[in-house]
Amino acid sequence: MNKKALILQHDPTIHLGNLEQVLTETSFEIVVVDARTYDFDAVPSDIDLVVVLGNDHGVYEKNERDYIAREEAWLAAWAREKRPTLGVCFGAQILASALGAEVYRGDTRVVGFRNVTPTPAGRDSPVRFFADIPVMEWHGDTFTLPEGATRLAGSSEYANEAFAVDDWALAVQFHPETTPEMHETWLEDARAWVEDAGYDLDALRSEREQHIAAMQGASQDMLRDWLANLEKNR
Repeated sequence: MNKKALILQHDPTIHLGNLEQVLTETSFEIVVVDARTYDFDAVPSDIDLVVVLGNDHGVYEKNERDYIAREEAWLAAWAREKRPTLGVCFGAQILASALGAEVYRGDTRVVGFRNVTPTPAGRDSPVRFFADIPVMEWHGDTFTLPEGATRLAGSSEYANEAFAVDDWALAVQFHPETTPEMHETWLEDARAWVEDAGYDLDALRSEREQHIAAMQGASQDMLRDWLANLEKNR
């Protein structure tokens, strides 16, 4: 293996999941760290890719949770060098914030499989694989689009579901990493949060059975395509 991916994880149940296979098959050594306790001054110099995963906490909590402020400051410096970055859910939000955008609570809590609609730019991007394929959503936060970013997809609930910055950054609000096992764990661990938002767990499980296989395939295609573009343009 001659490439190294740093995975910023915030909860052991919110991990690379479905995306790990693609990183492995494209010759990445995977280095997973707990961003809540990680010393960002000790990031190795040979990192080729950063993947920022989901989180139960919000970016706007950085004044109460010091680790979020530390992570964002490091990510802003990394982004200034235009280093390859993939952000997923919270990862998309903190990347947006690091680039100067605003992150805030949304009007609705979205749980379950939803359609996201690629923009014209999105139809020519790795997000095109999700056209007509429902993706797993699990969030109640959203963000404004950073200056210089290209909006790639939106949904009926939220306008900003995916964005890119040139060829080096890709950010998605949804959860392409989700496996059936991860989904079930989240449902059980956050049962009260999910039911309080008006969702039925058995209905969500039925959605999973219907859509997860196609979503996993599209997710892996998205990542393969984005990584191939990185290689081609560097």
